[in-house]
Amino acid sequence: MAGRMQVEFKDYYQIMGLQRSATQDEIKRAHRTLARKYHPDVSKEPNAEARFKEIGEAYEVLKDPEKRAAYDQLGANWKGGQEFRPPPDWNAGFETGGAGFGAGEAGDYSDFFESLFSRGFGAQRGGRRGGAAFHAPGQDRHAKIQIDLEDAYQGAKRRVTLQVPTLDAQGHVATREHTIEFSIPKGVRAGQQIRLAGQGDPGMGQGAPGDLYLEIEFRAHAHYRIDKHDVYLDLPVAPWEAALGAQIEVPTPSGFVELKIPAGSVEGRKLRLKGRGIPARTPGDFYFVLKIALPPADSEAAQAFYRSMATQFKSFKPRARLGAAA
Repeated sequence: MAGRMQVEFKDYYQIMGLQRSATQDEIKRAHRTLARKYHPDVSKEPNAEARFKEIGEAYEVLKDPEKRAAYDQLGANWKGGQEFRPPPDWNAGFETGGAGFGAGEAGDYSDFFESLFSRGFGAQRGGRRGGAAFHAPGQDRHAKIQIDLEDAYQGAKRRVTLQVPTLDAQGHVATREHTIEFSIPKGVRAGQQIRLAGQGDPGMGQGAPGDLYLEIEFRAHAHYRIDKHDVYLDLPVAPWEAALGAQIEVPTPSGFVELKIPAGSVEGRKLRLKGRGIPARTPGDFYFVLKIALPPADSEAAQAFYRSMATQFKSFKPRARLGAAA
């Protein structure tokens, strides 16, 4: 949300005067009543136009089982008007139709709506429906999944259980579990989609089923950072290793390697292993970013050593580039 105005949470149930347990029929009835009351062409209510838009936005979410189920994932503890940022993985593992709630939809929606539904999640109805009567292909489905960096290096077989929004017999939004097994190809990158043919919605009549698209995200790693196909590791080195040079064993996602630390290395220096990033037709590179690790002065002997260093390197001016005298 960087660079945008503060986003406030909207309680769509409160806007429409509904309980969170409302059925889809109750939602439709409430929308008809409120739309008539606040329609700008006939309403005498103050702020009728703003209320009409607000009601329309709430109905856009609550009328659609997929959007509603996704919205309900945020939980019931948010209050209208609170500053809001969607959790970064709020929709991971949640299966939906189409290619994005906001794409191609008409409507003047709030920043809150756009922050949740503008891309990468949700359904566009009718996108694949077509063909002769009683014969229509199934709708494609979309979901986000998280994998480990090591999976991109080696490839893997995984099983994932996704949450699929449905309506129960009473018209309440519910979810069912959809468990699938799939292969993660070696070299996959964040944002790439894995297509699973025939795993989407079933077709009508003799129509073929739709496909399922899994959008890849990497789980945060304790050591590595990822930038497209390149991988970075902050590598702690001792002061004498940086000053004198060293040959050390270091980890990478594909195993340990021998790395030469050049003499005279400084904090922040990058050492590159060409082609050792995420595998691809053009593989990425692996970068070690040097971080000087200082031994603790936690004993009299260690403190004496640091005092001797201060005497030995009396002419060293660590802040000289700042114009400081010492």
